[in-house]
Amino acid sequence: MFFQIPTLVAIIDLIPALHLGIDLNIIHMENNPSILPGAGTSLSNGWAKMKQYFLPLLFVVIIASIFDPPLKILKTSTDMHTSEKVFLEILGLAYLFLFVPIIKYGANYLFVQAVYDRKIELKDIFIGFNNYLNIVLVNLLVVSLIGIGMIALIIPGIIIACRLAFVSYLVMDKKLDPIAAIETSWKLTKGYGWEIFLLVITSIFIFFLGLLALIVGVFPAVIWIKASFASLYKAVMSEKEEY
Repeated sequence: MFFQIPTLVAIIDLIPALHLGIDLNIIHMENNPSILPGAGTSLSNGWAKMKQYFLPLLFVVIIASIFDPPLKILKTSTDMHTSEKVFLEILGLAYLFLFVPIIKYGANYLFVQAVYDRKIELKDIFIGFNNYLNIVLVNLLVVSLIGIGMIALIIPGIIIACRLAFVSYLVMDKKLDPIAAIETSWKLTKGYGWEIFLLVITSIFIFFLGLLALIVGVFPAVIWIKASFASLYKAVMSEKEEY
């Protein structure tokens, strides 16, 4: 199955034709000049980091993905009694909001470690449990804000999602509390909303390319996407050094 990964790499190598200004041969090390904030430069740096730390980041993505199936297992059956359905639905929501964010934030933290060329330790995917309450609260706030925005004709929700793109990094990397993380992400992303949106659209394209590579290609696709967003975070943080 893994012979499909080179196929994805071959396809992805053609993406510079989209005129995003991506140079897949650039490797940005931490002691080199910071990259400029942008979708193209972030994808370029994300690609370089994927190649540089492919194996540990692959394990990060695999471990994070392991915690998704239980949501399907908890799906209620039409043959169940109402009380059983309610119990499983509550259990599923608890899992979704009280456990999944911890793993998600831990994975994002490890991708930040990678783009800063810091040590990557797989056990740190669970490091969010050391900051459990803040992660759960900030995740609830972000989901609520985006949800309210989506109700208001969708576009406000997209804007809010782009402006809060750095919240998980700020909570994990800078140890900010929920309100401070949301406020700081909003300030940091000012002027970069379109770049974040472009990166999201490009990421969707990359993900579907991964699906075309017989599903296995999804893993390198997700690594590239996550490394690219972490790269954008690093670039913006370097640009706005006061944070």
